[in-house]
Amino acid sequence: MTSARGDEPVMTGVVDGAPAFDPSGAFDEHRPPDAALVGDCVHCGFCLPTCPTYVLWGEEMDSPRGRIYLMGAGLEGEPLSESMVGHFDACLGCMACVTACPSGVQYDRLIETTRAQVERRFQRPLPERLVRTAIFATFPYPKRLKLLRGPLRLYQRSGLQSLVRRSGLLDRLPGPLGAMEALAPPLGRGADHRPLPEFVEARGQRRATVGLLTGCVQGAFFPGVNAATARVLAMEGCDVVIPRDQGCCGALSVHNGREAEAKAFARRAIEVFEDASVDHVVVNAAGCGSSMKEYGELFADEPGMVARATALAGKVRDITEVLMELGPVAERHPLPMTVAYHDACHLAHAQGVRAQPRELLAAIPGVELREIADPELCCGSAGVYNLLNPEAARPLGDRKADTILATGADILVTANPGCLMQVSAAFDRRGDAMSMAHTVEVLDASLRGRGVGSLVNTAD
Repeated sequence: MTSARGDEPVMTGVVDGAPAFDPSGAFDEHRPPDAALVGDCVHCGFCLPTCPTYVLWGEEMDSPRGRIYLMGAGLEGEPLSESMVGHFDACLGCMACVTACPSGVQYDRLIETTRAQVERRFQRPLPERLVRTAIFATFPYPKRLKLLRGPLRLYQRSGLQSLVRRSGLLDRLPGPLGAMEALAPPLGRGADHRPLPEFVEARGQRRATVGLLTGCVQGAFFPGVNAATARVLAMEGCDVVIPRDQGCCGALSVHNGREAEAKAFARRAIEVFEDASVDHVVVNAAGCGSSMKEYGELFADEPGMVARATALAGKVRDITEVLMELGPVAERHPLPMTVAYHDACHLAHAQGVRAQPRELLAAIPGVELREIADPELCCGSAGVYNLLNPEAARPLGDRKADTILATGADILVTANPGCLMQVSAAFDRRGDAMSMAHTVEVLDASLRGRGVGSLVNTAD
C-alpha cells in the first residue's frame, strides 16, 4: 500500500468487515479511529461530489473514502507517514460527506480521532509547528484576541492596509501570514464594542432563562452579533445570562486534534454554564455549537466527567433553534430586501440546522430568500483551515463568492464568523462587494424597526 495522492491502499487484515488493529502502525491505543466505523464505509462514492478537496483536485486520497482507506491501513500497521498526514490535514472537516453518505458512516468521529493521533504521534516541520503554535496561542483566548483590535483598527483606518495591499507585499509573505491579513475583518467603533452586561432581563413575560456563549473570534471581532443575540433573546422573552468568566468552548482545539487542550477549555465551559443554572446555552457560531453538542463524546473516556458533559451538551442550542422552539412574540417590522442564505457547514452538516434560520428569515415581512448553488460545498473557512491551508481555501472561497453573487441578492446572511471573513476576503480579491450579516443581526434589525439601511450598504 502507498499513501501518495491518487493511490488506493489495499486493506488486507480485515476482521468482521473492519480492519484489525495493529499497535505497531500509525496509531496508538488511546482512542484510535474506530475499526468498526472504518468498516462501515462501502466505498460507494456518494461523498465525492460533496467533498471540497476532491472537487478541487480529483484525487482519491483527498476524498472521505480515500482518507478512510488510509485510516484502515494505519490500523493494520501502515506507519504514519508525511504523505498520510498530508491527506488528513487537507480535510476541511466540513462534514458534507456525513450528510451525503447513504451508509451513515461517522466520518466526523473518524477524522477527529485521527487528528488527535496525528498531533500526538507526528512531528511536523519546524515552520509549520511555529505557525500552529502562534495560532493556538492566540485564537482560543478572547482576551488576547481583543488586544489585537486596537492595532488592527489603526492599521485599517490609517491607510496602511491599502498601501500594503497595493504594494504586492502580501504575495511575498508566507501563506499563513498573508491569509491572516486578508481575512482580518474591518473594525469600526460603536456601542456594540462595549462589554455586554452579565444579565439582560426579558422584555414582557419571561419564557426561558438562557446562557449566552460569547465565543472567541465572535466576541473579539464581531461583538455586534453577540449584542444582537442578547437583544433578540430578551425581546422574545428570555432572561439572558452572560457569564463574565467564560472562555473558549474548545471547538478550534478539538477540530484540530488538540485533545488535552480541548478538554481543558470544555471543562471550564461546563463549569461556568453549570453555575449559571440556565435552561439552554445559546450559541451563535456554528463551529462552537457543534463541538459543545458533542461534549459527551469528548469526555467519553472520563467517567467522572461524561455525565456532566452530556448534560451540558443537551442544553446547547443554536440561536435559531431556540427562537423556533419558543415561537415569535415580538413584532417583526418589514425589511424589503433579497437575502442569499449561506449554510455554515457546522450548522447544516454537523448540527442538522437548516430549516430554522430560513424559516426565521422568511417570516420577516419583505424578506425574499434566494438559495445559493452547490450549498453543500464548504467556503474554505473551516475554523483555522484557511490559515493553515490557504492554497486550498482560496479557490473554495472564490467559488463560493461566485455562487453567492450569482443570486443577485442584496445581502449575504450566514451563521458563522469564519464564513463571513472567508467570503469577504474572496470578494476583496475580485474587487466585488456585498453587504453581509449574521442571521440574528437581520432579526434584530427587524424587531427594532431599524430598516434595510442598517444592514445593506447602499455604496456596495
